[in-house]
Amino acid sequence: MKAPERYYDFQKDISGCGVFGVINTKRELIPGSMPIQAMCTMHDRGNGLGGGFAAYGIYPEHADKYAFHIMADTQEGLDRAEELVKLFFTIHESQPIPTKPTPVIKNPPLVWRFFLTPKQGMDRPMWRTNDEKDYVVNVIMHINKKTPAFVFSSGKNMGAFKGVGFPEDIAEFFRLDEYSAYIWTGHNRFPTNTPGWWGGAHPFTLLDWSIVHNGEISSYGINRRYLCEHDYECTLMTDTEVVAYELDLLVRKHGLSLRMASWVFAPPFWDEIDRMPEEQKQAFTALRMVYGSALLNGPFAILVSDGTCLMGLNDRIKLRPLVIAESGANVFMSSEESSIRDVCRELDNVWAPKAGEPVIVKLED
Repeated sequence: MKAPERYYDFQKDISGCGVFGVINTKRELIPGSMPIQAMCTMHDRGNGLGGGFAAYGIYPEHADKYAFHIMADTQEGLDRAEELVKLFFTIHESQPIPTKPTPVIKNPPLVWRFFLTPKQGMDRPMWRTNDEKDYVVNVIMHINKKTPAFVFSSGKNMGAFKGVGFPEDIAEFFRLDEYSAYIWTGHNRFPTNTPGWWGGAHPFTLLDWSIVHNGEISSYGINRRYLCEHDYECTLMTDTEVVAYELDLLVRKHGLSLRMASWVFAPPFWDEIDRMPEEQKQAFTALRMVYGSALLNGPFAILVSDGTCLMGLNDRIKLRPLVIAESGANVFMSSEESSIRDVCRELDNVWAPKAGEPVIVKLED
């Protein structure tokens, strides 16, 4: 086979996908127009097969309730999911997620939201637990596995909005310019080895966790098997799903700090560990031995939030770009500085974090 004469016309964008996040440490609300504009700047990082946003602080009137966002292709699928929701939760409010016709969004699923509290005294033998959040996670896994519907957001006072299209199209469809939040993340998808479909778009969420990701989790197989051992079901056919579930396992269930979880995801290489002081060497050796199956292999830049902070993290050799910037109480994280400059011209500080070094910005108490 002969190589094409104009070989330079055949290029692959190895940095496809774009991520953006902003947090206001004083909890001042940021209009949805800001993350939408930032994602528009990175339009060419995606191919229209996925876009989405997560927003924190958007449901203050239901701040103590779980906000389930559910999607289904048919009313029958949505009804089956609602039957399970009614079985395990008290529904305080139920309504379609507000949307508007968007010409480029073809055949969208039905999208619905419920504001819920777990029913008291529920004691299912296969889900017996004293932890409310474990109970909620088990129900989510059950709905996603046993019905043709998917719970794509389940935290308190937060919501994810995602689908097939460019981010600005998804924002128009979900009317995100009508929302304001103190933490936003956004994603523009360029899928390479997994399907572009509504459930597989970013952000991926579980409880209050949300994650957007640029890159590829080549360790997906072993990560997924590890999670299955801990009763997490991966049903969304996208590698990034494992990161959301691992965060819940490591931080909420095992009690690791977010910084320690980042060292599980992107640990130092063994030759680096060998050169560490003895106490530090033992700590990192233990993390790698205990959580070897949770290590994230492959190129990645991820943004993570749980509603109290925003974290940015690169892989161990920084194969994907990540830029951090500060302006007053706002801290920005993005694939490109241009997207930050487009929404905030004057910045106090701009830098690129080192490979494998997390940048964690917390809300003020």
